[in-house]
Amino acid sequence: MRRHNSYKGRENVLKLIVREEQNLKEFTENEYAQASFAWSYLLKNKEIRVNGKRVDKDVRLFQGDEVTYYLTPKQAEKTAFFTVYEDENVIVVDKESGVNSEAVFAALAREGECYFIHRLDRNTKGLLIFARNAAVEAVLLAAFRDRKVEKRYHALCFGAFPKKSDVLTAYLKKDAARSLVYVSDTPTKGADKIVTEYAVIENASEDSTLVEVILHTGKTHQIRAHLAHIGCPIAGDMKYGDNVKNKAHNCARQCLVAKKLSFNLTGKYAYLGEKTWISRFEASFPYNS
Repeated sequence: MRRHNSYKGRENVLKLIVREEQNLKEFTENEYAQASFAWSYLLKNKEIRVNGKRVDKDVRLFQGDEVTYYLTPKQAEKTAFFTVYEDENVIVVDKESGVNSEAVFAALAREGECYFIHRLDRNTKGLLIFARNAAVEAVLLAAFRDRKVEKRYHALCFGAFPKKSDVLTAYLKKDAARSLVYVSDTPTKGADKIVTEYAVIENASEDSTLVEVILHTGKTHQIRAHLAHIGCPIAGDMKYGDNVKNKAHNCARQCLVAKKLSFNLTGKYAYLGEKTWISRFEASFPYNS
């Protein structure tokens, strides 16, 4: 299993060109994971240049600007994701928590042809698949659209689930301005129907339960918001969770892993349907909790 860094330059220097207007922090988080890990250090020590000028704060970037990052060897080597499978058609990776899916794509695209298929929340660990050519991109996008993909998640949640397993139905409304979603048991204007299946794996501790989750619909923050709605928020979830318990367990990132990924494909790419990829990560409390 290969560890991936975004750049393997001799001096740990990476130059990137801005494609659209945005803030430096946003650009960094979406383009260079290792620099986002070291964000505060790089600004404090003026180790980022914009058009040749060193900057010590978040600045506005415009199309065509050149951003240069100067990282120490240790910073540049910090792992953002692992490659678990790769051939001429696809690459499957295991993403670390604290990494934008866009940054994984950007790193892969700097190494060769790559097409974005789906994403995970920044603080969710686990499996992502990318296409290596346009033909496979079309096939994979169709598979996601037509529900020919099976994604199983593991989530460590606070509270006791009402049943050992269940298929939950509710309605989710997105508030894009606040980057939040709201879940209700009854239809409301502007809300989409969501279906979330879970099965209890084990009672992980006195106040937490490990569950496997299958999405039958795929809406923004669906797992996090739906489980919180039934009184079993994911540990470490700072948006929808129990912040008192999060603090008690020293847990500031949701304990959610995209654990298993498989496809139901026919034709030329049917061989991909014979594979099931499993994440190396576990949904668990931090070691020092």
